[in-house]
Amino acid sequence: MDSAFERHCSELVARERSGHTAVVEDSLLYVWGGYMSVADDEVFLPNDEIWAYDLEQGSWKVFHMPGEVPPSMSGTCSCSLDGHMYIFGGCDDFGQTNQIYCVNLTDGKYTWRKITHQVGSAPSPRDKLMSVYLSCKSSVLIHKSVYKFPVLHCCCFQVGDIFWGWNNEVHTFDPMHSSWSQPQTHGRAPAPRAAHASATIGRRGYICGGRVMETRTNDIHCLDLESWTWSEIVPASSTPVGRSWHTLTAVSDNGLFLFGGLSVDCKPMSDGWLFDVETKTWREVEHPFKTKPRLWHSACPGKDSDVIVFGGSCDYILLVDTKCKITNDSSARNSDPLRHQLPLLPSKLLTAVQTRMCFYRPSKRPKSESSKRPKSESP
Repeated sequence: MDSAFERHCSELVARERSGHTAVVEDSLLYVWGGYMSVADDEVFLPNDEIWAYDLEQGSWKVFHMPGEVPPSMSGTCSCSLDGHMYIFGGCDDFGQTNQIYCVNLTDGKYTWRKITHQVGSAPSPRDKLMSVYLSCKSSVLIHKSVYKFPVLHCCCFQVGDIFWGWNNEVHTFDPMHSSWSQPQTHGRAPAPRAAHASATIGRRGYICGGRVMETRTNDIHCLDLESWTWSEIVPASSTPVGRSWHTLTAVSDNGLFLFGGLSVDCKPMSDGWLFDVETKTWREVEHPFKTKPRLWHSACPGKDSDVIVFGGSCDYILLVDTKCKITNDSSARNSDPLRHQLPLLPSKLLTAVQTRMCFYRPSKRPKSESSKRPKSESP
């Protein structure tokens, strides 16, 4: 990448999106995938690029991604393990997938690698699932870390073109041995659901809320990642309203931060809550972004208990932000009516607008499929 192009990219802002995936590695927030709405079309974002936001410098860069590139998707789950980002599942132009891909975020090459499992059976194709990760040492491989990638509550699966549904399965993936397994869990598992949120503290994974049948819940469950035992946590305080398409982020050794989502009465939310896993109490947190509700956004842990919120939807108006800074791409969306006026723009602004205009690629999804998608992805 030449220096002129790098300077140009540093002036850009990642495009608005929902249903994307994001991870933090060192001081960089990486954003990949997702989709946006342009007029009546659902437009997947490019699959061969990854955006990186420098949390210290406050600037964006975009990097090309060669290799075995996954299809453009939304609704994938991801984990950052040992400097690599793994993604699994999601929805592309042709429906749900159960493929897993990996990219090294530290070598500067950003080359995609498709992982073919060697052992076990992969989960069925699905999207809007949640994941947590566990780093542990094997008694056999004492000096090597074995990473397991538990996929919690995989949902929205498809059998041919006939059946859609939710489930409460738990699957694990071991990248070292490219193996899938489905552990036998104990205790009462949470009800099958979709669009819930998850986080990890130590050796425990937590899920909260989500769409269950015809309602949205505010329950919270814990899965011990060593004994594979489920337990429901009954709060000893007032609780947030039920919701889906929200986020849950670990901010301390005993604290989880819940933000946003879609409420029981279909209202986009902007409230933030802290849950103490030891005292089992919720506490609403005051923050300066109460006027910026959102759903299907991403929220990643930063330094000093920061939570970096990016993207999402609000009343189906897509937002793009880091730390809740909103931008608007109306000039790119309305490029045809403005085409004759574009040459009047200053050269620097003209370059930025033209670059954004070329990003809008219609999804190949047929209208019949598009009409089914909101129903299948109803949060």
